[in-house]
Amino acid sequence: MPGADASALPAPGAPTARRPAGADRAAPELRFGVLGPVRAWRGTAPLATGSPQQRALLAALLLREGRMATADQLIDALWGEESPSQALATVRTYASRLRKTLGPGVLSSEAGGYAIRVPPEALDLTRAEDLSAAADKARTGGDLPRARALLSEALAHWEGEPLASLPGPYAQNQRTRLEEWRLQLQETRLDLDLEQGHHAESISELTALTAAHPLRERLRELLMLALYRSGRQAEALAVYADTRRLLAEELGVDPRPDLSGLHQRILRADPSLSQPVATAPEPAPTPARPAQLPATVPDFTGRSTFVAELSEVLTTAEGRVMAVSAVAGIGGVGKTTLAVHVAHASRAGFPDGQLYVDLQGAGPRAAEPEAVLGAFLRALGTPEPSIPKTLEERAALYRTVLDGRRVLVLLDNARDAAQVRPLLPGTEGCAALVTSRVRMVDLAGAHLVDLDVMSPEEALQLFTRIVGAERVGAEREAALDVVAACGFLPLAIRIAASRLAARRTWTVSVLAAKLADERRRLDELQAGDLAVKATFELGYGQLEPAQARAFRLLGLADGPDLSLSAAAAALDLSEEEAEDLLEGLVDISLLESAASGRYRFHDLLRLYARACAERDEQHPEECSAALGRLLDFYLATTAGVYALERPGDRTVDHLEPTSHPGLSFTDPGPALDWLYSEAECLLAAVRQGERPEGLRRAVDLLIAAKALAETGVGARRYETAAGALRDAAVRVGDVRTAARAGLTLTLVHSTGGRFAEAEAEARRALELSAGTDDPWVRCNAPNERGIIALYEGRHAEGERHLGDSIAAFRADGNRPGEASALCNLSRIQLAAGRTESAVRLAEEGVAIYDRIGLTLRLANGRYALGMALTQAGRLTEALGQLTAALSVFRESRQRLWEGMSLFRLAEAHLVGQRPAQAAALAEQALAALREIGGPWRRGNVLTLLGRALARLGQSDRSRACLTEALAIYEELGSHEAEEVRGLLAPAAAA
Repeated sequence: MPGADASALPAPGAPTARRPAGADRAAPELRFGVLGPVRAWRGTAPLATGSPQQRALLAALLLREGRMATADQLIDALWGEESPSQALATVRTYASRLRKTLGPGVLSSEAGGYAIRVPPEALDLTRAEDLSAAADKARTGGDLPRARALLSEALAHWEGEPLASLPGPYAQNQRTRLEEWRLQLQETRLDLDLEQGHHAESISELTALTAAHPLRERLRELLMLALYRSGRQAEALAVYADTRRLLAEELGVDPRPDLSGLHQRILRADPSLSQPVATAPEPAPTPARPAQLPATVPDFTGRSTFVAELSEVLTTAEGRVMAVSAVAGIGGVGKTTLAVHVAHASRAGFPDGQLYVDLQGAGPRAAEPEAVLGAFLRALGTPEPSIPKTLEERAALYRTVLDGRRVLVLLDNARDAAQVRPLLPGTEGCAALVTSRVRMVDLAGAHLVDLDVMSPEEALQLFTRIVGAERVGAEREAALDVVAACGFLPLAIRIAASRLAARRTWTVSVLAAKLADERRRLDELQAGDLAVKATFELGYGQLEPAQARAFRLLGLADGPDLSLSAAAAALDLSEEEAEDLLEGLVDISLLESAASGRYRFHDLLRLYARACAERDEQHPEECSAALGRLLDFYLATTAGVYALERPGDRTVDHLEPTSHPGLSFTDPGPALDWLYSEAECLLAAVRQGERPEGLRRAVDLLIAAKALAETGVGARRYETAAGALRDAAVRVGDVRTAARAGLTLTLVHSTGGRFAEAEAEARRALELSAGTDDPWVRCNAPNERGIIALYEGRHAEGERHLGDSIAAFRADGNRPGEASALCNLSRIQLAAGRTESAVRLAEEGVAIYDRIGLTLRLANGRYALGMALTQAGRLTEALGQLTAALSVFRESRQRLWEGMSLFRLAEAHLVGQRPAQAAALAEQALAALREIGGPWRRGNVLTLLGRALARLGQSDRSRACLTEALAIYEELGSHEAEEVRGLLAPAAAA
């Protein structure tokens, strides 16, 4: 229309009031979306918004954020220069229909114009803008994780192309603007990812974005940085080469200076490109020292956080009620040293004096409060005849004498809160600092501090101060071994360092070697009247018999900690009985509460507990029985998790019986949570099962816990345990157990891509089990050998193995195992070019899984079927099967198969001529397989990525990927190397 201008409709984000007039009258349940198809909802019910032009009118009004738009402006927005003759009537019709749809008070008309009055939060764009602004504020304030989370939430409001399918010049202009803004948000969020060290995870998304926006240099810059920080320098440089060539061909320009500068910095390996490391805040300044206290140690080290925390509490005594801090921790952790240091540092705040007493709470004869009060009253100037006889009278006089004074009272080594209460000043301006092995939760109003061992840095610093920088600097690694052997316990470090300082002919390595022997470590940690064992003995000597038994037996377990359920099993008690004992040990600092329901020993306390078990356990077989009960608990529970994940699988029927029922789960999610959280403890119990009486159960526990090897959770420890158990079984002549342990090693090697080792173990397992008639080995060994033969290209041999496996599984009545072997046979048929047979076999396996109701195993079947369908050209079906498998693998935390499913999806997309999607999925696969799957699988993914990048025109980066894949294959001696050479040959010729 003449005089109308589409630009008169200002862009969202222009300075306006965020809540327009009349917004309070709008229906609060209305919501609108423009970051995708234009839609409206009342609550959760969608509203009909009419034809595309009517939705364009709605969008134009929503984007004005409550301001009035004239009819001319709306006509120009919908039609531009070529508006129809009935344009005004059409706008009025659209407005009338929208008014009826939206309800009263929403669409208003004034002076021939229209406006929509809704709260700002009703529009998805406004919510996204608010989140973006909050992200900017968080980033400016240094809160990068929050900024990243806010940006992700803002981007989540997009549901495809903004203002999708709307006609008119205004919609087109806004669509372009909103798409640009979305890209800017993505770039900012990816920039935050790189600032926080998530470079490897960002590569997949950046690969997809650069394929979709090849001329956007900022995306290329971020991709180069992510690749470089992931150790992929050649690819990073190749991205720059692809970018420079593309810009020259398409635009006739060179890369901008930022991109060129990054290229140069990568070439010279600029250290500033590494991920920045945040520096720790400076410790709070220490106040000046008091005078009337035990001398502080001259080499006091570390503990800056605790010094600051306690100093702050003590300084609050001025002008307020009495401040009380209670420091708890195990013997030798440095409670007294810390308290004395803080008391000295706080002297200026207590000009009227400082009182100190050792309450001897860890010994057999703790100090009596009335005797302590008598000493305190005398120190405060009370004449001897004026000191009352009874505890109550002395406490009352003590508080009276302190009234109006500012005195610090240090009560060291307290037995319990009852001993401490009469000794508290209780008046304004005074403060009390208490140390104890007991956590004084019943000391009203006390500020509780749990003192832990030193950090490795603090421990090394203390050791260096005593021994000397020159000796430690020459053998830094040995010094680290020493402080680690001391469990970072200050008393132990001080003793070890003092012994070394007194022996000039010793090297640090000599001391480290002495402490490496766990059975003699506690004996080595004594010097003069200082001894770690003696310190622990004080606490142990006060235990009730049941507590002492629990302390001894639980110390036998090798795991990093113990759950309450596991501890109860080891002690042969109910969980309620065990919890009472364990919490009692926590209260006196002989045990730590790692988390709710979890307990752990300090390393030296564990050694001491074991020494007590050898010395004090009246029935030595009880030690073996406790470890056996613990192994039973883990085996029973893990077998239950296995059965829940794999219903119908007869593996659990072939495991050793247990005397403990274990935990019971009904949902696979919590069951897997338990398995993965207990991985270290479970594998430690396996290693302790090397004794002949526990050997079979230990190996069967590995079998039931195979998910730990498949997912990469504890894979290295799993492999070590399997090897140790196999060797132990061979030593005692238990061929059945040796065969089973060897087959678990087969799984580890195969998962890691070490197929020659895997084949050797599987073959040996079959040979060992020949005379044992073990159905588990007879079924699973040929199945494993069949899939290994597939990977190594030995198809005929693989078919024979899998035929044997199928027959064995059928004889055992193991339908899931049969389905597994059928799917593996499908893959061999596929590799041999028999696609129709491969599809049929995979469908047969999937049907078995489906009938049984297996979820995780069904995903394995879908994976095999998806591969076969891809080769058969049935890509839509293949993508459906592989996507379904990927979802299950992710939910089950099967990282290996998650990565392989991403790889197979990338293959399908490449076959379907979608190289950008293939490249993005291949990058995701590389990230998923970063620490699992071995180099052979990485080479496969790199080959696919190189092919996808070549089709995208990114030839330099493609060559970098293919070159890395070739190097992998050549080192492994894999037959795939020839294929990659063929892919590289045309590029070299070009």
